[in-house]
Amino acid sequence: ATMSKSFLFLLLCALPLCGQVKLTPGQEQISVEIDGKPFTVFVIGGADVNRPYLYPLRSASGKVVTRSFPAGQIPGESTDHPHQAGLFYGHGDVNGYNYWANLPSQRGARRGRIVLKKLVSVKSGKKSGAVEVVFDWLAPDGKPLLTETRKMTFYSDPELRTVDVDLDFAAIEKVVFRDTKEGTFAMRLATVLEEPSTKADAKAGVVRTGKLVNAQGGEREANVWGKRSEWVDYSGVIDGERVGVVIMDHPGNPRHPTYWHSRGYGLHSVNPFGVSDFLNDKTKDGSLTIEPGQHARFRYRVVVHPGDAQSANIAALYKKYAAGN
Repeated sequence: ATMSKSFLFLLLCALPLCGQVKLTPGQEQISVEIDGKPFTVFVIGGADVNRPYLYPLRSASGKVVTRSFPAGQIPGESTDHPHQAGLFYGHGDVNGYNYWANLPSQRGARRGRIVLKKLVSVKSGKKSGAVEVVFDWLAPDGKPLLTETRKMTFYSDPELRTVDVDLDFAAIEKVVFRDTKEGTFAMRLATVLEEPSTKADAKAGVVRTGKLVNAQGGEREANVWGKRSEWVDYSGVIDGERVGVVIMDHPGNPRHPTYWHSRGYGLHSVNPFGVSDFLNDKTKDGSLTIEPGQHARFRYRVVVHPGDAQSANIAALYKKYAAGN
């Protein structure tokens, strides 16, 4: 009886019921598998990597929701803003340096780099897996301005693909995240998920199906960009299946609920700093200063889900996140 019971257990665990999150570290990247299927790869270093990123991101059904990197590998795909790769964190003006548009091709005296300092831990698990990494934010002369400790937790689920991102910034010298819309926690979505745009669609022959919605019910870029909200969802149809990606702002974050730099062309981005741009009021200053030795912490949850914001009940998912679940 014992043997048959343990055999049954093994059989059940071979099925996705048991769930499993497997993280496999390589030299410059960590691959993430959920329930036996690839989810994403965390690119942490490399000669041409000026900023770490997750790429590609997939739904539980295997649909790739991010634009290709480098952009343009898929026929009809948009190739604008080549620095918007995968899911990343960067900002256009930190002490005058650019950590947003910072590809090697975007050379300039102000280009900063976010480079690997230390891989702290990589843990796989049945229900979740996590990686913790330390990065240095380097000025163009190679001097570190701040140390970023990034912890990412990935969860097993039959329908959802969830990643929690916890960012801790420790200032080495006085650091100012200055007021600019070019930031910060962001991803670039597949072209098919962009908002419909007659001009662009006719030109490329690509059907754009995307819809932006925020927690207040605001729809499309016009009612989401520059507005404050607890979450924003971006959904559309990929190969006949409706899928979406929601980014959630943790209630403990500075300036919660945050401002959003999510655009109709597929940029999906949280930015708590670009207040003068968002309000179109130059008397406002959204900059954030971290004194030497001080910390600032930001937490976000990203969920790739089937359906749209309503059918996936994003409001309920956000409540769970806000309550610490």
